[in-house]
Amino acid sequence: MNMRTIQSLLIVLLMLSTGCAGKKKSPDRSQRLPATSTAGQPAGGAPRGSVRQRIIKTALQEWEFFGRQAVRLDGNEESIPHVGKWEDDGDPWSSRVNWYWSAVGKPGLDGFDCKEPWSAAFISWVMRQAGLSSSQFPPADAHWNYIRYFIDHAAYSDAAFVSHRINEYVPKPGDLICATRGNNGFIPIYEMPPGTVLSGHSKLHCDIVVERSGKSLASIGGNVRNSVTKTFIKLNSNGLLQPIERRPWFVVLENKLPP
Repeated sequence: MNMRTIQSLLIVLLMLSTGCAGKKKSPDRSQRLPATSTAGQPAGGAPRGSVRQRIIKTALQEWEFFGRQAVRLDGNEESIPHVGKWEDDGDPWSSRVNWYWSAVGKPGLDGFDCKEPWSAAFISWVMRQAGLSSSQFPPADAHWNYIRYFIDHAAYSDAAFVSHRINEYVPKPGDLICATRGNNGFIPIYEMPPGTVLSGHSKLHCDIVVERSGKSLASIGGNVRNSVTKTFIKLNSNGLLQPIERRPWFVVLENKLPP
């Protein structure tokens, strides 16, 4: 076992042992946003550009805010070269998670409620900040809901996202990539239709693709190792996602909005 592997294992063990378990200061719940508030956006407002560009820029902006945490996935190997700020590190980060929860009608939650997975709320907040309407992207506190929505609306010409099996479409910036989670080693069959996977799995995770270079891409998601994290992913020889035990990818939601 080399030194790099040992360091990565130590970081993971530290996260598992301290995340949400240490003594933290009590949150100031009086400052939480109402569910219908137009507040809850970074200073200076949402990024400019096309809606697709704003999705990417908003995700990157939140990653910067949380301290640029990074994860690298190479097959079943995972390393964490940089640890950022966590959901329960106190303000302003715990309050930022409250912004995400408020976007899905749950303003009573924040980063201190770290037993509540907030990755879908993060995606929903990013989409709202980028200017998508509820019909273009229905806000949801669970990824299953909006993935099912886009599968069911695939034939609509004005659909903002269209689902693809991971073996038939090369993901690009602005797309969403989604995996099952909590499956004790389950890896979906490569050609399995996304709807079939949904029928047997309700616990899911999605990231926003923000960069692509050759046979690798970078994606950003919320509630990844207790933070907003950029994950670097190796693709197969055809540039397609590979389902692995740590991230059993099964669907790409193609962004159909103008570039």
